[in-house]
Amino acid sequence: MRIDIAAVGRLRKGPEAALIADYLDRFAKTGRSLGLPAVSVVEVEDKRGLGMKAEAELLSRALPAGAALVMMDERGDQPLSPDFAARIAGWRDSARDVCFVIGGADGLDPDLRARADWSISFGRMVWPHMLVRVMLAEQLYRAATILSGSPYHRA
Repeated sequence: MRIDIAAVGRLRKGPEAALIADYLDRFAKTGRSLGLPAVSVVEVEDKRGLGMKAEAELLSRALPAGAALVMMDERGDQPLSPDFAARIAGWRDSARDVCFVIGGADGLDPDLRARADWSISFGRMVWPHMLVRVMLAEQLYRAATILSGSPYHRA
């Protein structure tokens, strides 16, 4: 199993980068004993500023073949953290790769969104794409702690 995050934009040093690195490191340490691999992050950037279609093309090239595609989209499902953890465990148990896809400031191209195996949202509000990375990294870590029985998740 592989877990990837394919995202538009280059993350520069700063508080978001520090949080993402921390949560993904925690995920790697917690997930190792659960059979979960470390998360790989692939960043793409539309340097010519051609918009969602161009970003979708770059993202499409970065998507691993055969992986379950999870689009981070404001119109997506709003799963509870234990449900999210159960999906991660299901992919692990079936040895299926998963790739979380985060679009740029304008979101994901509709044609790319249509390829999703699952679309999820972190609420009805729109979040900056860099904060979505932070929240996704935290939820991945939270999922690993739920699967390990850790008290981190107290719902």
